[in-house]
Amino acid sequence: MPHDNHFRHQEYDDGPPGSTYELLAAGEPLEPDSEEFQSRLGVVGDRLRQAGVDLVLVVHGTFVGQDMGSVWMELGRWSPSLREVVSRRSKAWVDALLGERGNYSRRYIEWFEQGLNREGVAHIAVESFDWSGENHHFGRADGAVRLIDHLQQRKGDQRILLWGHSHAGNVFALATNLVAAPAEVRDAFFQAAQVAFRSPVHRGIDVPVWQEVWDRFSREPDSVLGDRLDIVTFGTPIRYGWDAGGYRKLLHLIHHRPVPEREEYLAGFPPSRPGLMEASEGDVIQQIGIAGTNVVPNILFWRTWSADRRLNRLLQPGQSLRRLKRRLELGMRVPEEGHTVLADYGAISGSIAEHHAGHAIYTLPRWLVFHAEKVVDCFYT
Repeated sequence: MPHDNHFRHQEYDDGPPGSTYELLAAGEPLEPDSEEFQSRLGVVGDRLRQAGVDLVLVVHGTFVGQDMGSVWMELGRWSPSLREVVSRRSKAWVDALLGERGNYSRRYIEWFEQGLNREGVAHIAVESFDWSGENHHFGRADGAVRLIDHLQQRKGDQRILLWGHSHAGNVFALATNLVAAPAEVRDAFFQAAQVAFRSPVHRGIDVPVWQEVWDRFSREPDSVLGDRLDIVTFGTPIRYGWDAGGYRKLLHLIHHRPVPEREEYLAGFPPSRPGLMEASEGDVIQQIGIAGTNVVPNILFWRTWSADRRLNRLLQPGQSLRRLKRRLELGMRVPEEGHTVLADYGAISGSIAEHHAGHAIYTLPRWLVFHAEKVVDCFYT
């Protein structure tokens, strides 16, 4: 998307991509305990340092977050400190259950950071950022606001590499629009969601981070945050548009295998049984997690429900549910903005519960070196 995207949703079509892409074999995976893994990741660290990157922020996708039903957000209206405690514990349970299957584990973060660093050189931090993981507009918008809050409070002017799986990429996309939008457009976003963070009854702010970020943007409209952000997404479904004024570099990696009688950059639909159960046609979740597949917030949490409906009118106009099947049939893989790598990871072992229809491949540590090398090759040559 161009600068001044103004939260425009990406259109769906099956024509030639408007951005660059390449098809690539992923090569051989490397186990984290191997010397080659450490050596090659160390070279990646050197290239990140040379580019001025001092933080890699790793962000999980949908359904593996800290608040899948908006429950803890409701709790936070009454006790913010208790919400933080319960949210962290909830995420710890998810991590213990899933490990590295579609989820960035604590071990993944540790291997990543250890590999990038050695004694005597500037340290590159690798940290995780948690968001609710809810599959609706407000969940992703809340993730974007909290991400911007986290980044705005970080001191220094070094570059930051955002590394996100699945809908974390759409959290990033919203964040780029927030960073680059003019005041009136940004205000429309916050006003659409206002019912969720300002009580319509007593008019008090009960989710302070939203108002704090809004106020910060009002005081400092010419944010330079976008000049510091390099963004890589893994298996992100095509949804929100990107604002080129809100980032410096953008790369997408998508597990893909061309199917007969279709253009090489398109997926088939519906996926075959082997495509679903054995991930033989690539990442099915990336293909189907598009406009029309949100999980509506619980009506009992009516403020979140209402904010989601209002954000839908802002973020997804014209993308009606009744046209979902047609959008899926297009098989669109390549976003309009950034560079896309359509990577073939070869035969994938395990059941669908382990590979998540090809969507869990990106979070496995044995592919970390391949991913990291591709990022630095695209961003820091």
